[in-house]
Amino acid sequence: MEHTISFGERNAGLQVGVSNASITANFYSQQPESPETPPSPLSTVPFRRDPDFVEHGTLLDLIHEKCLAPASRIALVGLGGVGKSQLAIEYSHRVREHSPETWVFWIHASNIARFEQGFREIADRVKIAGRQDPEANIYQLVHEWLQDGRKGRWVLILDNVDDDHFLRRAPFIRQHSVEGDKNGSPDRPLWAYLPQSTHGSLMITTRNRAVALRMVEERDIITVHPMDGNDAQTLFEAKLGMPENLEGIMKLTAALEYMPLAIVQAASYIRQRAPRSSVKQYLQQFESSDSRKLSLLEHEDGRLRRDWEAKNSIIRTWQISFDHILQERPSAANLLALMSFFDRQGIHQCLLQDFSHVKTSNTDQERHPDAVDSHKMDNTDSLVQSNMDDRFEDDICTLRNFSFITANADAASFRMHRLVQLAMQKWLEAHGQLERWKLSFIRSLAREFPPGEFEDWAKCQLLYPHAKLAMLEQLDTEDSLALLLHKAAIYAWRKGDLNEAEDMAVKALKMRETLSGKESFETLNSINLLGLVLDDQGKYDEALVMHRRAVAGFKKLLGTDHHCSLVSLNNLGLVLRSRGEHEEAETMLRKALAGSEKILGLDHPTTLMCIGNLGTILTLRGKYMEAEILYREALSGFAKTCGDDHPSTLTSVHKLALVVKLQGRFDEAEMLYRRALAGYEKMAGIDHPDMLMSTSELGSVLGYQGKYQEAEVMNRQVLASYEKRLRANHPVKLAAMNNLASALMGQGKYEEAEGLLQQILTGSQEVFGGDHPGILTSVDNLGFALAGLGKYKDAETMHQRALAMRQKYLGAEHPDTLVSMRHLSDNWKTQGRDIEAIELLQRVVRLKCTPNNLPMVITLLNRDNTRQAILPNSRKAMLPRSSRINLHSKCRTKNSLVRRRTVDV
Repeated sequence: MEHTISFGERNAGLQVGVSNASITANFYSQQPESPETPPSPLSTVPFRRDPDFVEHGTLLDLIHEKCLAPASRIALVGLGGVGKSQLAIEYSHRVREHSPETWVFWIHASNIARFEQGFREIADRVKIAGRQDPEANIYQLVHEWLQDGRKGRWVLILDNVDDDHFLRRAPFIRQHSVEGDKNGSPDRPLWAYLPQSTHGSLMITTRNRAVALRMVEERDIITVHPMDGNDAQTLFEAKLGMPENLEGIMKLTAALEYMPLAIVQAASYIRQRAPRSSVKQYLQQFESSDSRKLSLLEHEDGRLRRDWEAKNSIIRTWQISFDHILQERPSAANLLALMSFFDRQGIHQCLLQDFSHVKTSNTDQERHPDAVDSHKMDNTDSLVQSNMDDRFEDDICTLRNFSFITANADAASFRMHRLVQLAMQKWLEAHGQLERWKLSFIRSLAREFPPGEFEDWAKCQLLYPHAKLAMLEQLDTEDSLALLLHKAAIYAWRKGDLNEAEDMAVKALKMRETLSGKESFETLNSINLLGLVLDDQGKYDEALVMHRRAVAGFKKLLGTDHHCSLVSLNNLGLVLRSRGEHEEAETMLRKALAGSEKILGLDHPTTLMCIGNLGTILTLRGKYMEAEILYREALSGFAKTCGDDHPSTLTSVHKLALVVKLQGRFDEAEMLYRRALAGYEKMAGIDHPDMLMSTSELGSVLGYQGKYQEAEVMNRQVLASYEKRLRANHPVKLAAMNNLASALMGQGKYEEAEGLLQQILTGSQEVFGGDHPGILTSVDNLGFALAGLGKYKDAETMHQRALAMRQKYLGAEHPDTLVSMRHLSDNWKTQGRDIEAIELLQRVVRLKCTPNNLPMVITLLNRDNTRQAILPNSRKAMLPRSSRINLHSKCRTKNSLVRRRTVDV
């Protein structure tokens, strides 16, 4: 019935007081809602069950266990695309399958509009009375229904609650008076309408851990990580739906970092393009470049079980989160931008804390690395620093909450997914910020990377993976990149990563030549470093060019007596030694030592290093006793100045062991080598070049002691490591092969030894380009191997060749020359040429034996003839590493001591 009210004509106009006119009133009552039949328990989940669902380990069991608790609230937290919603979908279907009497409600909670839509759908589906009243509080209605225990058990899932700002606001405050809405308080936030009922469970999915912590207890947060390898493989195979190579699938899922969304994307891409696309082809494209990787990851496949607002590309999924962080906390977005350029593991906080204050140039730092700011912070500065630290921690917390970064066990460094880094770089490019943050990355790293000295190795090791990534950047006009590559090359060289050291040193030099000029201090510094690396690479001709250029440049720039000029002279002497030019090398080294003694004093580490280097050349020239005196002087000085475990001290021990061995004191040599090995292992590990060289030389000593099997094992281990680290014909590797051949001959394994020695000679020919002092020992040893096989004439040829070369390069009275004469005499005796053998032996006795060579000559000449016939000549298979100096900044010498890895094969 309708209701109306009408007034008579006399009531027109202004009404005052009591009116006696007629008034007609018709009243209408509102049509009551027809009663509705309550539905049976149902589900509002908008997605079908996935027949290809693959469990994340035991996560579903954990979800079920937590949801069984009365009034439970749990949160699934993880990176976008990690499978949180898919877990919730599967759980919802399992609940309905095992408990049909349980209601399951699904609300997409990315914003207030979708949240309200979800509540209204619940109200409609369960037929709540009053829901159609436009003045009704739909949240209060649903809240009261859920609170009513008579309705039965329910599970409410809030999906994608990544931003909860709208949940913390009152929904009606702008629409109603202060008296409130029809059924609720005007100040009541939306989250308050989510009931905690003993017969109900609430589950949320979110990328933001901070959101989860505001809605559930920390113990009720379930972190969803990427899949393990087996689960990822199973998911890919299910989604691909056709047979494929298992190894290829394993490689591809690993490349996709086991992220479920990325895996489904890739499978969809391949399936849609088959048979013109395959796992192998996709993987090849994916690994071809970062740009192609991004292109593939941006592919949208229209998945059936993702909300219509959600992006099906994992790249776009993450970039939406980037936008949110930028809006809510710009400083955290900046931090993530910087972190996206580092190696994804081990991003140390020292690289990040001052990222917004990175200087634009590091040139002054290089010239004055030890300079300190004398400015003392006052109370205001301390407060500013404290506030900066707090902001940094808040930024880190934000990124961790979104699962973009994870703290490592040391709590001082972080890791992140490589795919997240690529997505961030793509996002930066779209916003025109890519180059800005790339420069910040380079400058931060250049500022923090130490000069590469022994004392800095721990920090260098942390930062080195990032420097290798910086090497790939094309920023040829950025001086901080040149500085970074120079320092990283020093560390790589000292650690024995010679190929990487060479690449970095070459690039740093080219950049500095362009930026600073070909004769600047920085350029000469890089020239010197590249010469050192090339020398250790066995590229002696190229190294010689670099060192001559450095000597000339420093002399012109700083003068003859400057420390840097003397250092470059020392390094030139060492490369001359490597080339077999012993006389000129000795001249250079004596000049360097004299200048260092004059300028720096006898106890300075640079002087001590020059002393040891001079001892090395004297060792090569057969002046063993004089060399031993120098080695002991250097060892004593380094132990006092740098400590017993410093690399320079250990190098001196190694050198002393060699000259002691050459004088026939094998027990003492063994003790010294084992001392060096213990120090090297403690310092740098079993694969460090110094460790390997000392191991090989210890094997040589054991051979002299008749412990051939132990010597063989040692040298095989050394060679296995060299195979991974050094090129095929590297001199150090050839020297270790020679020592192994010696151990084999000691056991009568002449055929294998001959093969190795022939390989050494072929390789030496390529390295040295003809007869060279470096191949003398191998030639002589080949003579022994041939004799062991009964090829006495061929053996005679080798011994004669070795003798002629030693007479030419070392002189007639050198101990090695005398030993070669003894070897040839033994060969003639074996062939029945006794008269010639005796005459040659008499020549050895008539030759002048100096105090230097007498001990070794007597040791060798007094050996039993039978043993001498098979004893391998391995005593000079490998010379000690000579200390050389790397120049940088102010030519620090105490921390600029390095060990040389040059050999005589």
